[in-house]
Formats: sequence, structure tokens, C-alpha cells
Amino acid sequence: MATLLLVRHGRSTANTSGVLAGRTPGVALDERGAAQAAALPGRLAGVPLAAVVSSPLQRCRETVRPLLDARPGLPLHTEERINECDYGDWSGRKLAELMDEPLMQVVQSHPSAAVFPGGESLRAMQARAVDAVRDWNERIEAEHGEDAVYVMCSHGDIIKSLVADALGLHLDLFQRVHVDPCSLTVIRYTRLRPFLVRLGDTGDLAALAPRETPADGGAAEVGGGAGAP
Repeated sequence: MATLLLVRHGRSTANTSGVLAGRTPGVALDERGAAQAAALPGRLAGVPLAAVVSSPLQRCRETVRPLLDARPGLPLHTEERINECDYGDWSGRKLAELMDEPLMQVVQSHPSAAVFPGGESLRAMQARAVDAVRDWNERIEAEHGEDAVYVMCSHGDIIKSLVADALGLHLDLFQRVHVDPCSLTVIRYTRLRPFLVRLGDTGDLAALAPRETPADGGAAEVGGGAGAP
């Protein structure tokens, strides 16, 4: 079946301000995010692509625009099922404030039980994203053959949940996965099983440098984090 190239959107203004954007409208790429998006065509220059599928949110559409401009005729499809998690009442709030919410411990340690107030559950988020990928795999293979490669641009928690599904991991383990802004995660689907070919590949090692402010006790960054400074 098809090979899926997952791209997390480039760094956004919400990432750098420490806000959980969710589906808040008007969240754009920041200067670094725009540069990450501009570099994407070069990183994929040797890869034949059948299509681009994007979350409807602005930061994803801005991330794939340079790739589409570099490849006239490459079709773009918008897929609602790979939209950001609906964080409900948490959307637009500072992540530092959310760390004190009792629900955050559930999100960190038992995410399969987490339901965001006024939003959706992480289980529902994963289910819709997995369904979308399976449907697009079939469509891409039917239209372009079983060796086809296509891009899907989405969000940190969506991509982490898709990686967990591909590896046969329970959703409660998905917080152990990390993907930086504009990183590439590649999953090759076959009749018998998926293969994780790349995970969070940014093409550099800057994200491994020690941070001035370390993560809080190993907590996962809800929404995906801002990447290297």
C-alpha cells in the first residue's frame, strides 16, 4: 500500500507564546516556521509525491504552500479528520496554567481516559485520524499504485497517535512519542503491517541541545511543543 509522509506544521505563533492553540483561528507560522516551510521542498526534492493532504487549519496550509508552489499540478486535499485535537475550553490557554489542572495528570499518564472539557477525547481524536489515513491509503493506491508516496500535514498529537497506531502501542503510551515542528515522520503501510521508517526527522540535531528551561519532570508537551529554540 501507500507510503505516508507525515509533516507536522512549522513552528507557530502559539508555539512560541506557550499557548495551546487547538482550533483557534488565525494561528499562523512565525518567522522560523515560515523558514521551515520554505525548506520543505528541498528536503523532499528526490521524493515523487502523488498528493498533499492537509488539516484545514492555517498553520498547516501555510506549511505546505511552498511545496505546492514548487510542484505545480501537485493536488492539495483538505481533510477535516486530521484537524487538531478539539481541546475545548483549554484552547487558547497558557500551557503553564494548564499544568495545574487535575486533568493534565490524566492527559500525561492515562490519555485514553482524557476528555477535554467542551471538546473531544484523545481516543476520538486518534480514531478519526486513523480512519482518515486508512481511507487515504486506499484512495492513493487506487489512483497512483501501491508504491505511491503522499504527504499529510497535521498536528503534533495527531501524528503521535498515528505513530502509536502504526507501532501497535496503546494510546496510553503515545506521550512517549515526540515530533518537532516541520519534522517528517514516514510510515509505510503494507497488507500485513505498517513500518515506521522515520520518526520526527528534522534534518538537524538542534533539538537535542540542552534547553534553558527543562521539561517539567518529563511531562509531554501537549499539542507538540515549539521545537528547538
